[in-house]
Amino acid sequence: MEAVREVEETLSELRQTFKGGRTRSIAWRKKQLSSLLKLVNDNEENIFRALDQDLGKHPVESYRDEIGVVKKSINHTLSNLEKWVAPKKVGLPLPMFPTSGWLLPEPLGVVLVFASWNFPISLALDPMIGAIAAGNAVVLKPSEQAPASSSFLANTIPQYMDSKAVKIVEGGAEISELLLQQKWDKIFFTGSQQVGRIVMSAAAKNLTPVALELGGKCPIILDSISSPSDLKVAIQRIVGGKWGPCNGQACIGVDYMLVEEKFAPTVIESLKKTIKRFYSESPKDSKCLARVVNKRHFERLRNLFKDPPVAASIVHGGSLDEENLFMEPTILLDPPLNAAIMTEEIFGPLLPIITVKKIEESIEFINSRPKPLAIYAFTKDANFRRRVLSETSSGTVVFNDILIQFVCEALPFGGVGQSGFGRYHGKYSFDTFSHEKAVVQANFFIEFGSRYPPWNDFKNNIIRSAYNLDDLNLVLLLLGLKR
Repeated sequence: MEAVREVEETLSELRQTFKGGRTRSIAWRKKQLSSLLKLVNDNEENIFRALDQDLGKHPVESYRDEIGVVKKSINHTLSNLEKWVAPKKVGLPLPMFPTSGWLLPEPLGVVLVFASWNFPISLALDPMIGAIAAGNAVVLKPSEQAPASSSFLANTIPQYMDSKAVKIVEGGAEISELLLQQKWDKIFFTGSQQVGRIVMSAAAKNLTPVALELGGKCPIILDSISSPSDLKVAIQRIVGGKWGPCNGQACIGVDYMLVEEKFAPTVIESLKKTIKRFYSESPKDSKCLARVVNKRHFERLRNLFKDPPVAASIVHGGSLDEENLFMEPTILLDPPLNAAIMTEEIFGPLLPIITVKKIEESIEFINSRPKPLAIYAFTKDANFRRRVLSETSSGTVVFNDILIQFVCEALPFGGVGQSGFGRYHGKYSFDTFSHEKAVVQANFFIEFGSRYPPWNDFKNNIIRSAYNLDDLNLVLLLLGLKR
């Protein structure tokens, strides 16, 4: 009962703050964003420490994927905020002259942001940047599976930001359930499809709009590349993109690879060499790879290759360190397609390679599964690129690289179908937490009365001309030059 009371009081205070109008001020929004930037700058070492405790992330990885992402997002938002909030005039048809119209972005109200554990700083603060930029009051619920990062956010944010408009609520599943029982003006969730369904079901009871950033099985298509230098670049990007960010625990990370059967041995050897070069002969001791977040996820990953037919497909890696929750980069060749490793999102350091006779068959393979958050394709064939774009559906398509779309504010980030809906980053974050209100302003000029009864043929012609957008015909009718 105490938790229920605290949640209700938190929400009530935020609603009063929003109702009072303080969050609508551009000056307030800029001050909060600048304060958040100061928080990150002042606490880099504390963030490094929290991410190391939660996931064993190296400071370089933590800066690249967490701190740097947040700083870049804040600076971009501060540079563009006044342009984003400005009303946008729209052209109206001549029959409406001299009426004017414009679009006015307005904040939604009090919004709830659920963060995930794999990037517990950036995936908490990046959506919050958009919510604040749009003028909302915010509740941030960090992931309890990254307790050090959650504690850091809960203890630090109130020291820098307006505590009457920005609240951090910590807790486990019970607190999340309590939050979902409340009425929000929007819910932004990053996490698994399973929990996403729970969030959406709860939101539907109050007709609350949601943005779901989920995931899925993101494939990489590796076309046969004849140039050794091009293949080297491709393999480096694949290895860095698969295992670099949180050791494969990333929603937009590579889940499996599709290659031509004849090309597979070359690819596997190149992958092995690059893994050893990047992460040494003993990846566990390199300190360059994150660990699995907790024992439950470790067991889930271990069970993916526990079955003999799956275990038999391992061609590299496979060693486990349960005490330290570490799994080395592992490659599997053609595991059974009906095994869990090929039907569930892996979210870990395992990379199945699926062979096809012709690389064009990869399109049909991808289309036989739910729409992914991203498709990565390495190819120099322009016709094949066109086919991938026109014949598949995904949140993003990236050619000849991995993950770079995530750090580009000019592009929206989000899924389609089971990989999620709603999008954010840059202006798209602002839009996600705004309502673009249509405004029309008419004048009290004398009317010809053509839109009011009683009806006659003359008025009928005027109305038909107006709806056909035949502006010249309408002018002639009004001037009496045409019947």
